[in-house]
Amino acid sequence: MRKHKPHEYKEYIAKLYIEEGRKATDLAYEIGVSPTSIRQWAKLYREKQDRLVHPNEEQRMTFTEIENKLRVAEQELREREEELEILKKAMHVFIKDRT
Repeated sequence: MRKHKPHEYKEYIAKLYIEEGRKATDLAYEIGVSPTSIRQWAKLYREKQDRLVHPNEEQRMTFTEIENKLRVAEQELREREEELEILKKAMHVFIKDRT
């Protein structure tokens, strides 16, 4: 039966493999998983570290993610335009009061 390992545990094992240079086969024997699993965890850990080091690099996005991002940006734009209109009207009210 397969056992699910917590994400933090996988990262810890990946660190042992990558940063301390432990062999995947030795780690696999100690914790009872396959060496392939440890190598996969290490690959995911490296990718995560790369994203943290290079956050501005373009990530591949699905069409749905792009649509959602566009929808959010359009909503924010509408809100800013409404705020601008309110400020313009308030400015005209204050200018009329001064004269």
